[in-house]
Amino acid sequence: MASGGRATMPGAYRVWLGGSALSLVGVQAMAFAMAWSAAGQGARFAALVPTAIVLPRVLLLLVGGAVADRFGVWLVLLASNAAMVVVTVALAAVTWSPLDLRLPLLLAALAIGTVDAFQLPSSGSMPRRLVPPEALARAMSARQLVGQFAMFTGPPLGGVLLGMAGLAGAALANTATFLAMLAVLLVVRPAAEQPQDAGPDCEGPAAGSAGGRPPNTGRGHRLPAAGVAHRRSPVSAALDGLRLAWSVPVLRVALLVTGVAAGFLLPVGTLLVPLLARQRDWSASATGAVVAAMAVGTAAVALGVLLRGGSSRPAAVAAVGLLVAAAGVVALAVARVPLPAVLAGVLVGAGVGCFATHVGPLVLAATPLTHLARVQSVLVLAQSLPLLVTANAFGLVVEIVDVPAVLFGCAGVLAVTGLATLATPALRGSSSPATVRHSNI
Repeated sequence: MASGGRATMPGAYRVWLGGSALSLVGVQAMAFAMAWSAAGQGARFAALVPTAIVLPRVLLLLVGGAVADRFGVWLVLLASNAAMVVVTVALAAVTWSPLDLRLPLLLAALAIGTVDAFQLPSSGSMPRRLVPPEALARAMSARQLVGQFAMFTGPPLGGVLLGMAGLAGAALANTATFLAMLAVLLVVRPAAEQPQDAGPDCEGPAAGSAGGRPPNTGRGHRLPAAGVAHRRSPVSAALDGLRLAWSVPVLRVALLVTGVAAGFLLPVGTLLVPLLARQRDWSASATGAVVAAMAVGTAAVALGVLLRGGSSRPAAVAAVGLLVAAAGVVALAVARVPLPAVLAGVLVGAGVGCFATHVGPLVLAATPLTHLARVQSVLVLAQSLPLLVTANAFGLVVEIVDVPAVLFGCAGVLAVTGLATLATPALRGSSSPATVRHSNI
């Protein structure tokens, strides 16, 4: 049963989403350009660049969420985009100079990862701030489609920009997208400062519950009052997201399941499919078609949710999504030629789409407004850490066993997680985001 099918997304969210789409395309284009330039410096250096992005992001995510909840997501997003303007312009300037490119690339990667740590939690909380609860599933699906669009168009655009103007051209094109996003933020500021499901007593991102009482998570777990939270140390404030995520059963289970999905599902397309293709002598174009099929499956589900609304039982749909993805991974493992692998890729993508479009709104709806960015930082952390571990572990394991064996292992973990999610009391009875209410909203 769908929910929120008639709910419309506010104009402010549409404007913000359009700006995000443009910015994400620029980010993907420059990411491809940086990866290509790094690869020209040798394989070892090429591996250092993505590590330089992920490392500061993981280390500073909790701090970024605490800063956003304390000072406001609008200010953090404004500062993040302004910082990226400086980073991209500086990278372009250094690229035009006779200096060795390796150090500037590493410094740019570190700067991007640092900015991400502050920008991602704030950006992740925007749907809840701009969209009413009954339209959250559709809003998250639209955001998923934007991400898929950027992944499709960004790398080819980066290749074109590299051919026409080099890395500097890609960096300056990304500068233009961040400047456009700054303009969008000026337009959506009033809506971002007043969440859609906030009542008259909620005044901005740090507001407490009505009557000045500390907000309640809805499960009997009371949080510190806003004034008290502002007097706490930055470290304590940063850890609040972890404490809240662990204390609320829905959040705790949803984030744990998300971590498993990130660790055993995301490496399938980014690492295991290319390795499988090399073992089976598939062409580069055929391998790209398998990865693209995953994106098509994800986008198809996201489009369906955008048009019809999300399910009234999001946790159940997310769990079924893991089971569907597990079946697709098994099909990938047994595929001997590209065509069945492409069909398996669509199945994997459909499972990813079911999971992502329903677990995201569930996490947002279960989070008190006072802790939106901090819980979003925990969500990003729950995806980044397992992915770092499993991706590197799989790279070592495939030197010992065949890639299909690793795929079967991933499918088994995903299937067990999906079945366990269906049987978990904390999620089994969870309803659509439109029905979730807290005492502070």
